[in-house]
Amino acid sequence: MTTNEIDFKGFKASGFAMLFLFFLVLAACVGAFFVTISSAVLNIVLYAVAGILVLTDFICLGGFMMLEPNEARAMVFFGKYVGTFKETGFFWVNPFLEAKKVSLRARNLDVAPIKVNDKIGNPILIGLVLVWKLKDTYKALFEIDSQTMASAGQGQTVGVTVAGRMAAFENFVKVQSDAALRQVAGLYAYDNSEPGATEVTLRSDGNEVNDILVQKLNERLAMAGMEVVEARINYLAYAPEIAAVMLRRQQASAIITAREKIVEGAVSMVKMALNKLSDEEIVELDEDKKAAMVSNLLVVLCADEAAQPVLNTGTLNH
Repeated sequence: MTTNEIDFKGFKASGFAMLFLFFLVLAACVGAFFVTISSAVLNIVLYAVAGILVLTDFICLGGFMMLEPNEARAMVFFGKYVGTFKETGFFWVNPFLEAKKVSLRARNLDVAPIKVNDKIGNPILIGLVLVWKLKDTYKALFEIDSQTMASAGQGQTVGVTVAGRMAAFENFVKVQSDAALRQVAGLYAYDNSEPGATEVTLRSDGNEVNDILVQKLNERLAMAGMEVVEARINYLAYAPEIAAVMLRRQQASAIITAREKIVEGAVSMVKMALNKLSDEEIVELDEDKKAAMVSNLLVVLCADEAAQPVLNTGTLNH
């Protein structure tokens, strides 16, 4: 990925050394006002030099800056980008450089559930949570209009605060995340409508869908110098208008699957019972009696309720 971000190569000095020099020059200039020279012209020159040094000293105060870990400052000299300063500590640089401070730390974004259509057209509600961070300061500050984004999203301008800039970037990430989520949700069905199907779905293949979501998000955010570290779907449900119907479909599918298991087990048990009776010669059954026995056993084993036994205490023949 191409980038215009460069490291700052301009002059920089230790902030503590320059702070000591500042107070030293200030003390010397103040002391100069209490010095009296016999020549009036020299006095005027001395006072003028001292005044200029004091003014210069206070101008140089604008060159002090401090950076914590995972912070950066994009350095701009009268509108020209001259590099990004990322060293941590207390420094002094040219006071005429404008230092636009941004944070490189990871940030969370919880995207509220939105209503979209899945691959087969079912309306669903889907939401995500993602972790993102600033990767390219040049693109973030100079290739997207963060000032306008902040005005639209926050009701205020960015100004010079890092909080304002990061709020504008977060607003950009939120809009692009919404678009990427709609795109990915349309690629897959909510779940498989047919039992045994192996097609990737939003409900059952979360890791694969999350990987695609990260890819789509990074494609959209690359233009702004931002990177998504992780993205996961944290809310998934049918839209209210079809939720009841889909619940009945899922219940019906579950009942059918359960019935299949019950019938499979019942047939196995009946077969075992007939083989056991035959092998141990407990009773001899002709085909009609075997059929009646199979029918009775299947009714007992497959019934939803417990069977009610009927005791035959006599003969049916008179």
